Amino acid sequence: MSSPPVSLPSGSQATWAPWRRLASPPVFEAWVARWWAPLALLGLPCALAGLWLTFLVAPADARQGESARLLPLHVAAAWMSMWLYAVMAFWSGMALVWRGRVTSALAQAMAPTGALFCALALLSGALWGRPTWGTWWAWDARLASQLLLLLLYLGVIGLRAAFDDERRAARLAALLSLVGAVNLPVIWFSVQWWNTLHQGATLTPRGASLQTSQLAALVLMFLAAWAYAAAMTLLRARCILAEQRLAPPRPRPTVPAWR
Repeated sequence: MSSPPVSLPSGSQATWAPWRRLASPPVFEAWVARWWAPLALLGLPCALAGLWLTFLVAPADARQGESARLLPLHVAAAWMSMWLYAVMAFWSGMALVWRGRVTSALAQAMAPTGALFCALALLSGALWGRPTWGTWWAWDARLASQLLLLLLYLGVIGLRAAFDDERRAARLAALLSLVGAVNLPVIWFSVQWWNTLHQGATLTPRGASLQTSQLAALVLMFLAAWAYAAAMTLLRARCILAEQRLAPPRPRPTVPAWR
């Protein structure tokens, strides 16, 4: 005798119903149109307050001098570059399994913003490293793995643009995203696994190696980076879906008739 079908409780169905509706491109585009601007506006005061604390309120470091003022911007950009790649890999895996247009668009939309934050982390790190280490660049484990992250972002973007077949491009980019996720724990634990030139973690379970004003600036800069990344990702995903909807249908290949 076959077992009766298992159904979710009505409360669970009510909880997941709004998220299921967002998988529909028209519903998702309407939702993005409502929320991307408030997210962008949220990031602006956070960024201004964080920059004000960083450059006008927080004191100079006793050892690193004025270059330590770059740390809130540098750390926030580095965190956001890793976070965006992790979320991009997640949506890429969802797109491979469910083959949804919204999940694929979200994965595609995160790559340019993630590459921007990754490049900003490398640039601010170089500006900080020149007076601190005496060099713009060192083949340090943390720096090399962060550079690899930027190359992975560029690889995902390049794969998306290299093929006319949207499905094939999305599938290959998703596979590269999932494989490249192995680099994320290497970046995070590199200062613990190897004797690197890069300093240790700024925030640990034991506390923060920052003053109060520097810690507040770091939190504000991270919130600003998160709000900007969320707004740009949603807006770019909406544009991707609109382009797919307005694109002319691809002609089906004709099979020659054998005579």
